[in-house]
Amino acid sequence: MTIRQVPKKQWTKDKRSWVFDCYYKDIDGNNKRFNSKKYASRKEAYDAETQFRLKVQDQFNYSDITFNDLVDSHYEYQKDKVKATTLLNYRRMRKFITPIENIKVAEFNIRHYEMWKKTVNQDHFSTRYKNTIYKYLKAIMNYGTKWYEINFNSVYNKMTNFNNPNERKKEMKFFTIDEFHKFLAVEDNFKYRCLFQTLFYCGLRKGEIRGLTWNDINFNRGTLTVNKNVVCVKDEKTGNSWTLTSPKTMSSYRTLPIPKFLLDNLDKLYLEDSKYKNFNNDWYIFGDINPLANTTLIERKKRNINLAGVKYIRLHDFRHSCASLLIDSGANITLVAKYLGHTKIDETLNTYSHMYQNRLDTIVNIIEQQNEKYEEIEEKSLVL
Repeated sequence: MTIRQVPKKQWTKDKRSWVFDCYYKDIDGNNKRFNSKKYASRKEAYDAETQFRLKVQDQFNYSDITFNDLVDSHYEYQKDKVKATTLLNYRRMRKFITPIENIKVAEFNIRHYEMWKKTVNQDHFSTRYKNTIYKYLKAIMNYGTKWYEINFNSVYNKMTNFNNPNERKKEMKFFTIDEFHKFLAVEDNFKYRCLFQTLFYCGLRKGEIRGLTWNDINFNRGTLTVNKNVVCVKDEKTGNSWTLTSPKTMSSYRTLPIPKFLLDNLDKLYLEDSKYKNFNNDWYIFGDINPLANTTLIERKKRNINLAGVKYIRLHDFRHSCASLLIDSGANITLVAKYLGHTKIDETLNTYSHMYQNRLDTIVNIIEQQNEKYEEIEEKSLVL
């Protein structure tokens, strides 16, 4: 900081001529310059400079910040940077910080972490979900390091994730083609028949199918384009109980060929919808001017399951059913990943690796066939 006297022509009418100015960083790490007002004497400017310096130091004194403060700050920071679904997930995760919310971040140590970990372990969540909670805690700590310069090194490097070697992987549920046809046979509403066929044969996520509009169907090319997602988060701007967002990942943007029988059904559905007075191609295929309500879709699925007497699956399990159908039919793993909109083939393999166990017999048959060919050639050479 610099204390100086300005040129006489810049003095005030009451002859105040002393100022101080300085460079400093604000709370967001941006470089700032402060120019003070004019003071009557050098001592006044010096005292004001001292008060300002203390104020700036207090601004960066984070010793009293608790995890509760850090979580709130992180949420406010992310509000205009992430999707509505991510913000919703942050709100859901917030409760898991409760065991350590009153601990000052500057005093956080490995014992606090182990206490927190023990508390989370008491809940009957899968190891995978517990590690999702663990990643959220690390995200909060990383935010504190970046924006508040909090040093977590003494505890961060000692933290370990959740692990349960005795946990059995939860069995994935899906419909076989026979089970799906039993499910579909009890559906007497044509629009719902098209909806469940699209879920099963195109492998869409719940939000993706709710977000489909007639603009997304190209009847000439016979394709369906996924380019948006409907989520169950209130839109503060419109007041709707749902929000329209972009798809889950960049790979989720995709254009899929539609099976001919499904394309014919969608064509019939389009002709029915186009009879409405205010119809246009911006209408949601499985809704109207608004997407189909999530609860309505769930209740319709439950109704059909009960009537058909098939096993209970979630809406997302229709996507697994599509993957199972493709894999069991010998589809190439790269094409399956692209069809489902996965970012990497590893994601497909990790999710559906157990389904490929059923294809091992095919590999053995290939090996046996190749060996038989070699043995035939060898036998003929011996005869000659």
